[in-house]
Amino acid sequence: MLYLVATPIGNLGDISLRALETLRTVDYIASEDTRTTSVLLRHYDIHKPQIAFHEHNEQRAGERIIGLLESGASVALVTDAGTPGISDPGYSLVRRAIDGHLPVTMIPGPAGLIMAVVLSGLPLHSFTFRGFPPRKSGQRRRFLAVDKDSPHTLIFYESPFRLAAFLEDALAVYGDRPAALANDLTKLYERVERASLSGLLSFVQQQSKLKGEFIVVIAGASGVVSDENGES
Repeated sequence: MLYLVATPIGNLGDISLRALETLRTVDYIASEDTRTTSVLLRHYDIHKPQIAFHEHNEQRAGERIIGLLESGASVALVTDAGTPGISDPGYSLVRRAIDGHLPVTMIPGPAGLIMAVVLSGLPLHSFTFRGFPPRKSGQRRRFLAVDKDSPHTLIFYESPFRLAAFLEDALAVYGDRPAALANDLTKLYERVERASLSGLLSFVQQQSKLKGEFIVVIAGASGVVSDENGES
């Protein structure tokens, strides 16, 4: 059995009892970064062999994991934080397991995008997750423009090194819409900034140093904050 195990996005206390039970009972743990996963495993006194499984070795490591599953072994797939497959390695392995008629299940848990959109104060009845945008401005603006007329709340992941550039491009493509910026969710210095895109850009430009992964939530094309039934 392949188990997709969601792990904490920051606070180690957010892991579920079922996730811990699964990690303790499987034969192997496939980890995006074995060093990061080792911190979690040590914290809960779990001792299991790890297999490195990340974007640079998905093909080779995936073949090994499929081989283990075919031999009857159980494998838990975890990423550095959150739910496997959400802007993290996992999709290719799940697809191969399904195509090979191997059993797959999931131990649900934290997902940063859900926490960010809930805390944003923007409409929740309909939203679109777009993951990480392209790094270059021209490609990024074309990527953003796909959703320019979408009424759905938009969610993006971005690195601290490109955050200001992303906000500049988002402002140029979408106009000055309501938005929110989430950082260090569930951690000691958790922060959610809510403002217009221009306000968030100004906030970011005033920071001396940005750390961690950021989640940007942007209102849909209507620009109207609606209730859960979609009524303004």
